[in-house]
Amino acid sequence: MSNHPAFELLRDEHIAEVNSQAQLFRHKKTGAEVLSLVNDDENKVFGITFKTPPEDSTGIAHILEHSVLCGSRKYPIKKPFVELIKGSLNTFLNAMTFPDKTAYPVASQNLQDFYNLVDVYLDAVFFPLISEDTFRQEGWHYEAEAPDAPLIYKGVVFNEMKGVFSSPDAVMRDISQRSLYPDVTYGKSSGGDPKAIPDLSYKQFKSFHEKYYHPSNARAFFSGDDDAHERLSILDAYFSQFDRAPVDAEVQLQPRFNSPRQVVATYAGSKDESKARDGMVTVNWMIEPPSDRIAALSNALLSYILVGNSAAPFRKALTDSGLGESLIGGGISGGLRQPMASFGLKGIDPADADKVEPLILDTLIALSERGLDRQTIEAAINTFEFSLRENNTGSFPRGIAMMFSALSTWLHDDDPLAPLAFEDALGAIKAKAGDGYFEALIKARFLDNPHRTTVILSADDKQDAREAEAEAARLKAVQVAMSSDDIEGVIAGTQRLKDIQDAVDDPDLVAKIPTLTLADLPREVRTVPIERSTMAGAKLYYHDLPTLGVFYLDLGFDLHSLDQDLLPYLPLFGRALLQMGTAKEDFVSLTQRIGRSTGGVGQHRGLSARQHGTDSAAWFFLSGKAVLAKIPELLDILRDMILSTRLDNRDRFKQMALEEKAGYEARIVPAGNSIVDTRLKSGLAEASFVAELTGGVSYLNFVRDLIKRIDSDWASVEAALERVRSSLFNRSHMVVNVTADASIWSDTRGEVGAFVESLPQGGESLKTWTNGCEPQSEGLIIPAQVNYVGKGANLKALGFELSAASSVVLKFLNTTWLWDKVRVQGGAYGGSSRFDLMSGNFSFLSYRDPNLLKTLDTYDGAAMALRTPVSDADLARSIIGVIGDMDGYEFPDAKGYSSMWRELVGTTDTLRQQRRDEVLNAGRVDFAAMADALEAVAQNGHVVVLGGEAAISQANAQRPGLLTVSKVM
Repeated sequence: MSNHPAFELLRDEHIAEVNSQAQLFRHKKTGAEVLSLVNDDENKVFGITFKTPPEDSTGIAHILEHSVLCGSRKYPIKKPFVELIKGSLNTFLNAMTFPDKTAYPVASQNLQDFYNLVDVYLDAVFFPLISEDTFRQEGWHYEAEAPDAPLIYKGVVFNEMKGVFSSPDAVMRDISQRSLYPDVTYGKSSGGDPKAIPDLSYKQFKSFHEKYYHPSNARAFFSGDDDAHERLSILDAYFSQFDRAPVDAEVQLQPRFNSPRQVVATYAGSKDESKARDGMVTVNWMIEPPSDRIAALSNALLSYILVGNSAAPFRKALTDSGLGESLIGGGISGGLRQPMASFGLKGIDPADADKVEPLILDTLIALSERGLDRQTIEAAINTFEFSLRENNTGSFPRGIAMMFSALSTWLHDDDPLAPLAFEDALGAIKAKAGDGYFEALIKARFLDNPHRTTVILSADDKQDAREAEAEAARLKAVQVAMSSDDIEGVIAGTQRLKDIQDAVDDPDLVAKIPTLTLADLPREVRTVPIERSTMAGAKLYYHDLPTLGVFYLDLGFDLHSLDQDLLPYLPLFGRALLQMGTAKEDFVSLTQRIGRSTGGVGQHRGLSARQHGTDSAAWFFLSGKAVLAKIPELLDILRDMILSTRLDNRDRFKQMALEEKAGYEARIVPAGNSIVDTRLKSGLAEASFVAELTGGVSYLNFVRDLIKRIDSDWASVEAALERVRSSLFNRSHMVVNVTADASIWSDTRGEVGAFVESLPQGGESLKTWTNGCEPQSEGLIIPAQVNYVGKGANLKALGFELSAASSVVLKFLNTTWLWDKVRVQGGAYGGSSRFDLMSGNFSFLSYRDPNLLKTLDTYDGAAMALRTPVSDADLARSIIGVIGDMDGYEFPDAKGYSSMWRELVGTTDTLRQQRRDEVLNAGRVDFAAMADALEAVAQNGHVVVLGGEAAISQANAQRPGLLTVSKVM
C-alpha cells in the first residue's frame, strides 16, 4: 500500500464487499481529501468532485461544468474534451452537475491513456481559461446578425435546458423537489431554468469558479489496478500549487414544515383526445438524513418494497385504482443531504387530481397497520443482496458507481467508506425485517412526517406559445433599451464568437493534448471463449468465463416465427410474461418468486441487419441469472412463463398498455434523437422497419389504438397474444446461451437440457416480412421549443460499399464539423452521424436543437468538410478513438451475450479482425469515399424532424413541401 509525504493517511482498511483496500488521505497543504481504492479492476477510474451549491436557478454550476472543459492553462485549445473523445481509449468520459455537487469522472483500461485523461481533467478544473466567449457559447448570449434583426438567445446549456423543460416528467420532478426545499440550494434548478439563465453574468460565473473549484473543496477518487503511490504524486502536482482556503460550500439543512403544502402548476402540452387524461400528481416528503448505513440501506429497501416492481404493494394499489395511467415519482432517492421521497400518478383526469393524495395516504396507512407481506419483504431483500454481491454495473464503470456511493456521505463530511460496506447493515436489517420493521419505517418516514407537499400538474395547450411570446417580449424590451452602439456591439460580438468558433486551433497546441500512438494500440481483436453445439433441437452457445458463482442464461426465439401483423404486440407480450402471472400463480406471487430465488429475469428484443443478404437478425430474449443452488428454480420459473403465462386478464393487460403508452410519451422529449433515428431508417432495412413497429412512433400509435380495442374487441387482442405465444416459443428456432464457470456448467448442463426438451417444438417455417414503411420526409409535432433534426439514406442502395474505416471518418466528422456547426455555433446540445456497416443505413441527428433548416444545411455541407485534407494527427486520434469504442469494457455476462449476438448476425472473429485492420489502416482515401457518399445523402436523403409546430411550419414556409406534417403529442 502507499503513502506520500504530501498527504496525511486518515484511514486504511480492507473492504471485502468491494474487494478493495481503501485508503483515505488528506492533502496537508490544502486539505483536499482523497479516497484511493486498490483492487484488481482493469477498468481504472478517477474522479474529482466539488461541492457547488447554487444560490439561484441560473444554471451557474451547469454552465461552468461545460466551460471548464473548453481549454485550460496547459491545454489552451478550444475543445480538449472533444480531442479526448476523438483520440482516447476511454471507457467513460463525462462531467455531471448535481443539485449540490459537480463531478468529473474518467475511466480507461489502458494505463497511459488513463494518466492522460486524469491530467487533462485536473488541469481543466483547476486552471480553465473560461473566457467570456466560452461563457457566452456554453451558457447564453444575445445574438443578432443585422441592426434590424430581432435579438435571440443562444447557448448550449440554454437550449439543453429548454429541451429538459419540454418534458412534462422533468417539469414535475423539478417542481416536486423545489417544493420541498424552498429555503436552501435544493429549491433551485441546478441545471438552470431557461427563464433565469439570461440573468447570469460573466462576473458571477468567474466568481463561482474561484470560490468552489479549489483543492480545499475537492474530493478526489481513484479505483482500479493502477499504482497507488503514483495517484498521490499526480494529485500533489496540482494541489500543491494552491494554499489552503476557507470554502463555505456546506449544503444547509431545510427547516422542517409544520404542516403539508400544495402546489398547483401547468406544463406545456397539447389538448386532444389521446391526452384527455393529461394530469399528474405527486405527493412528496423530505426525510431526515440517514444516521448510519442501516438507515440508508433501509430507505433503499423500503422504496423497493413499496414501488420497485409492478407487483410491489404500494405501486399496485396506485395503478389498480384506475385513477392514472402510470406511476410517477419513483420512491426514495438518496442523492440529497436530506433525502426526498416522491410517489404519484400521471395520465389522470384533472378532475380526479384531488383523489390522488388521499389514495396515497390511505394506502400507506393500510400497509403500516395491516403489515407487509412476508414474501414481498423476503424477495426484496434477496434482490438487493444479489445485486450488492454481484456488483454488476453493466457498461457503467464499477469504480464510478463506488465513487458516487462514497460521495453520498463524504460530500457532507461523513464517513466515505460506510456506503461501500453492506454486510453488517444488511445483516441487521434481515434480523429484524419480520418484526414490523418496515411498517414502522412507513409510519416514521411518511405518516408522522408533516414535511410533505402535493404537486398537481396539468397540461396547458397555450403555455408553449405563451412562453415563446414572453421570451420574445423580453428580448424586444432589451433591444429597445439598447443604443445603436449597443446593437452594433451585439452584432460584432456575434461575429467575433463565430470567428472564434470557426478558427482552427494551432496544431502545436493541439499536440499538447496527451495521446497514445497507433503503435500503442492492440492489433488483435479480443475474443470470447465459445462452444457451439445443439440441445434438444436448439442452438447452444456456452462461454466459459469467471462469473464468481453466478449462472447467466439467455433464451432467444427467432421473431421470424411470427406473422408480420403480430410484431407490434411484442413489447407488451414480453411484459405480460413477467407481469400477468401463470397457471400456477398470479403476477404478484410470480414476482415474489423471481425475487426470492434469482438475481432477476428480464426480456428484450435484439434487432440487426445480418452480414450477408437483406434479411435481419430479429430475436426475442428471456434472460435470467441465479447462483448454483437456485438454477433449478430459475429454470422452473422460465418454463412456467413460456408455457403457461395467463394472457386472458383484460384489466391487467389494459393497465400494462396504459403504462406502456405513458412511458413512451415520457421518453419522447428525452430520447427525441433516437425516436427520429428509428423513424428515419424505418423504410431502409428490415431490422429498422421492425424497430419502428416495436418501438417507434408507429408503435405508439398502435398502443393508443390497442387501448381502445381492449375495451371494444378484447377477444381479438387475446387471440393475437395467443398466436404470438404459440408461434414464438418453438425450440426449433431457438438459441440457448450460457455464460458461467466451467464447474457450474458441468453441474447444470443436464438440467438445462431437460428444460429445453420440455419446450414446444414445431415444424413451422420462418416467415418473410414485407417492409410497410416508405422513406419520406416528415415533421412530427410535439409541444417543445427545441427540435430533433434527422436526415439519412441507405448508402448501399445509393451504390456505396464502404469499409469499417468509415467509422474513423465519422469519428472525425462528429468531433469536428458536426460538433462545431450544430453544437458550438448552432447552440444545440448535440449533433452526430451514425452508420451501420451491415445494413448500409446512415443518419445525421441533432439533439435539443434550436435550429432546423440551418442544421439541415450543415448536414449537406458535411461532404465538403471531409474533402478538406485531414492532418496525420487528426487521423491518428480518430483511429485511436474508434479502437477505444471497439474495445469497450464488458463484464462476463455481457461478453457472453455479445459473443452470442455476433453468431446470430454472422460476424465471425475473422471478419472482426478484418474490420479492425481496416480501422487501423484508415486513410485519406476513406475520407474521400465517405465524402462521395454524403454528397449522395445531401441529394437523395430524406428528413425527419421531431419538434415544435412553429418551427416545422416555418421550415415548410421557407422550403415548401419539405415535410409532411403529423402530430405525435
